[in-house]
Amino acid sequence: MNQELRERSRERILTAALEVFAAKGYEAASISDITTAAGVSRGLVSYYFATKEELAAELLDRWLDGIAAILTIDGTPDERLAAIIDGALMAAAGSLPIQRLAITLMMQPSTHDVFARVETAKSDRLSQVEDAIRDIFTARGAPDPALEEMLLRATLEGITVKLAIYQQTFPLEAIRRRLYAGYALPTPTTPLPFPSPVVDRLRAK
Repeated sequence: MNQELRERSRERILTAALEVFAAKGYEAASISDITTAAGVSRGLVSYYFATKEELAAELLDRWLDGIAAILTIDGTPDERLAAIIDGALMAAAGSLPIQRLAITLMMQPSTHDVFARVETAKSDRLSQVEDAIRDIFTARGAPDPALEEMLLRATLEGITVKLAIYQQTFPLEAIRRRLYAGYALPTPTTPLPFPSPVVDRLRAK
């Protein structure tokens, strides 16, 4: 029971940290903000996470583990590629706070090292992900599977950035279908369960 209570407290702190980071940004957020949002004492937060960086690193660690979930996808090369595209778009639309945090830590000079350290710690697992995607492109006959893997990931990450900025006006389903067509995949039979407005220009609201 004590172990379960500790896990609940830790999860409450992580949930609060993500909410505060999403609302204020990593740099502006403070440990005091997180303790208030979590409804716990500062000492309890410090017990689990000595610094704000450790909180962000744990959240990033989980985000990278989510990416590694593609290693469990079965099927033909086309089915696996379609599942990777759909999984990335679903994650982008369904978990924007952690996506925004990851993007922020990646891109800001003051926090890039935090992301780099977490990525380095997960290097072996990420290499498995990269190799799994490259194997798909090899099976599909791509002349340079490594390049195709990097291009796919860059494209999906770029979509995530745009969706984070233009959440209310981003035509997610149209983009998805264009990706399918670009890779000569069968047209999806059901839409993603997220709004996908018909727009011809992206504008923030």
